[in-house]
Amino acid sequence: MKLTESTTLVTGATRGIGRELTRQLVACGAQVVAVGRDHDSLAALAAEHGDRVHPWPVDLAEPAAVDAFIHDVTNRHPTLSVVINNAGVQTLTDFLVDDPQALRPALRREIALNFDAVVALSTGLLPHLCRQPSAAIVTVTSGLALAPKRSAPVYCATKAAVRTFSRALRYQCEASAPHVRVIDAVMPLVDTDMTRGRGRGKISSSDAAAAMIGGISRDSTEIHIGKVRLLHALMRISPGLAYRILRDS
Repeated sequence: MKLTESTTLVTGATRGIGRELTRQLVACGAQVVAVGRDHDSLAALAAEHGDRVHPWPVDLAEPAAVDAFIHDVTNRHPTLSVVINNAGVQTLTDFLVDDPQALRPALRREIALNFDAVVALSTGLLPHLCRQPSAAIVTVTSGLALAPKRSAPVYCATKAAVRTFSRALRYQCEASAPHVRVIDAVMPLVDTDMTRGRGRGKISSSDAAAAMIGGISRDSTEIHIGKVRLLHALMRISPGLAYRILRDS
């Protein structure tokens, strides 16, 4: 997969890993369709990178907004060939302490953004991607999709769902559209706004983005980033130990 001179869609483009992906993709010659919710942050991103970044405000937790975006984006960007599903949110919850009814709106939004939007964008843009000479759908998941932590059950479940969805979609593309790669980028703990004040041993957003871009360029089907490589091996050898390690992370 050649990212140079590609047109790449990045969700969650104004913060954390998404912002670094945008910066590094522009540096290697790509055009970036930058999707985010905050108009001002998108405008600042576009001002930083000039005409190589195309800002597009979308609330990905709103299905109608996602559907409208899918309908419009390929008309404006007919050379779009890479979709990176990076946007996500994590809600810390303890269902035995917190009020489940009060949490429900936030959890539904978490599911909509982390999973429903990924399915909608990936499948909605797939017919267009199939018409490109070479294309890729990249989903950003997490080591927590392999072994969940107790403080964010819905987040872990959505990442596990995205991981399974990506594998099954990859099977379909391998059979009927082998020029469309479906790639799962499995993240360790990354130093972003979402993880502020949590955990130790984080990698930088810059390193996470660089590892993703390197894996996409190599046509990897799964990109195990940082300590996820060790976790993946541990899950084969001693899954019980992996669960214990991640449980209170």
